[in-house]
Amino acid sequence: MAEILLIGSGNRGKAAELAGLLEGLPWEVRCLADYAPAAAPVPPPVEDGLTFEENAVKKAAYFSEVFWVACLADDSGLVVDAIGGAPGIYSARYAGEAADDKANNAKLLAELDGVAEGERTARFVCYAAFVRPGEPPHVENGVAEGRIGFKPRGTGGFGYDPLFIPEGYTRTFGEMAPAEKKLISHRGRALQKMRAYLAKLAVRE
Repeated sequence: MAEILLIGSGNRGKAAELAGLLEGLPWEVRCLADYAPAAAPVPPPVEDGLTFEENAVKKAAYFSEVFWVACLADDSGLVVDAIGGAPGIYSARYAGEAADDKANNAKLLAELDGVAEGERTARFVCYAAFVRPGEPPHVENGVAEGRIGFKPRGTGGFGYDPLFIPEGYTRTFGEMAPAEKKLISHRGRALQKMRAYLAKLAVRE
């Protein structure tokens, strides 16, 4: 019987993307809704780490302990050079604690108002952490270089995807099909490494 692997994220878009990147592995992948329905959600951990890696480990360890199953969680965000690396670890709440994707994107565009195309360099960063109850974490990471566009384009993905144009492309992540995006995205790159680790882990056991 396959071991359960919980996706430790309350963000539906991210959870679905992570689950898709793990498809085909000998694990029984589940989401938080399988354990805590919307009517009785489990409070999320406080993401007070100073790096993406610290927050990824914190989330994976928290949900692993709460539900006593193996958990995979990630922390990722957008780093924009022209504004000192912001929004960084605060990407999900850049425009405020209750901000949605539209508000975050609008704030980013406002911050970059007047910045020339050649100076709009940015990168998406992802750290993925796997934790079993009582065991140390295993961490992988991935980076996608690119630049920020002048207006949102595309309806795919989530977060800053409609603004981010990956290096070597003219389309945003929001304009790409999921299968294309996962080959070059920060999360896709981190999860490809994690897939290899999880596959070997399952074989050994």
